[in-house]
Amino acid sequence: MELGVTGSILLAIFVILVVYFFTWKEKLRSRNLPPGPPTLPLLGTVLHVSTTEMPQSLTKLSEKYGPVLTIYIGNEPMVVLVGYECVKEALVDRGDVFSARGNTFFAKAILKDYGIVLSNGERWQQLRRFSLTTLRNFGMGKRGIAERIQEEAHFLVEEFKKKEGNLFDPTDSLRLAVSNVICSIVFGERFDYEDENFTNLLFLLKEIINTIASKWGILLNLFPRASLYIPGSHHKIFTNFKKVREFIMESVEHHRKTLDKNCPRDFIDSFLIKMEEEKDKPDTEFNSENLFASIKDLFNAGIETTGSTLKSALLILLKHSDVAKKMQEEIDNVVGQSRAPSMEDRMNMPYTDAVIHEIQRFADIVPMGLPHSASKDTVFRGYNIPKDTTIFPLLYSVLKDPKYFKNPEKFDPGHFLDEHGRFKNNEAFLPFSTGKRNCLGESLAQMEIFLFITTMLQKLNIKTNRTSEEIEITPEPGKNGVIVRSYQMYVEPR
Repeated sequence: MELGVTGSILLAIFVILVVYFFTWKEKLRSRNLPPGPPTLPLLGTVLHVSTTEMPQSLTKLSEKYGPVLTIYIGNEPMVVLVGYECVKEALVDRGDVFSARGNTFFAKAILKDYGIVLSNGERWQQLRRFSLTTLRNFGMGKRGIAERIQEEAHFLVEEFKKKEGNLFDPTDSLRLAVSNVICSIVFGERFDYEDENFTNLLFLLKEIINTIASKWGILLNLFPRASLYIPGSHHKIFTNFKKVREFIMESVEHHRKTLDKNCPRDFIDSFLIKMEEEKDKPDTEFNSENLFASIKDLFNAGIETTGSTLKSALLILLKHSDVAKKMQEEIDNVVGQSRAPSMEDRMNMPYTDAVIHEIQRFADIVPMGLPHSASKDTVFRGYNIPKDTTIFPLLYSVLKDPKYFKNPEKFDPGHFLDEHGRFKNNEAFLPFSTGKRNCLGESLAQMEIFLFITTMLQKLNIKTNRTSEEIEITPEPGKNGVIVRSYQMYVEPR
């Protein structure tokens, strides 16, 4: 009798699950979302999407399901845009709908939607407008900041020369150099490469990025609640983030005590002055939380992507020493050795310009792009996209689009040169994304990448003890394409 009751209960549960499954599948079909791989209740499409090589796996799925496809994280749909034309149509032509920032665990749990990059609506508009104006006031995109980058490039070359003839990993020195550029704008000062507090801050930021790029970071974003109860390295994000906050807020407090409202020294001073001006507005966006989050956003934009691009650049040039030599010949002819390279030189250096563009394309530092979301119910390419659906513009698929780059998986400066050896732009060159949400510091990053690379090649020969065949320039495997491989090099003064 007892067995019969148990069997009846199990049968009832089975019937309920079957009914739920088919009802759920019918509901999915009726929504007319873009197609995608088979999905299961609660699990979503996790069995069909790699959590360690996600950009490649999504691009592969698009070969079957088209340039607009849907994956499911649990029961939540996420729409992936693949290829230049699809991404451009959404972010530029339909920018009014797809310029909202998508929800992520990092935005909700860590920054609580404060700051520039992960916020939306009026907050995002006010902070972005203020930040762009302030950065320009302090020289971004102008001669003043170019001179600051030239100065830092000189310090970097001298740091490399200290290691002359010895193998070393350039990662930390590169990150210190680009960090000092953004520090001069945000904090009003540069830090010595041996400064313990500064190097510790950069180490913490690096650990956060590495963890987010790992499978633990992906799982934390995909299954935020469950991940909090699972042991793993992703918990270090919280402790490291707390230490980063302490460093930044300590500097903010020092600025507050030494502030001269008539003579702002940097971004922090400018924000504090704006806070004072709007202190009586109950709904002001200029508060301590947005100040901290905005500084963190500027650091991420000004350090991680540019530092990783430079690290990738040296690795690529070590493998392609013939390319480095040809760049040096052009630098010698246009600039010489008596002065530092300048942004004005760029138009007279088509080969160097093409190589730097190709480095950025091939390095592909942010392959997934930052998540967007639909600001309202809409129809895109015949499919329904409900309001608040997360949208991933897959930049990997843009920078590797075979319609626009004849050898997308190979490093080839010819992608940016015409038949006469003149520089040729390519509309699919979108390493900083596009539309209203493109990278805030794009002009600064472009200046840094050009001036750092040309200054290093002007003053140094970069070498390694490995053969060209032994050097692998693709990203570190299992890190979703965002971590440049580690390597060692040595330099010889020219």
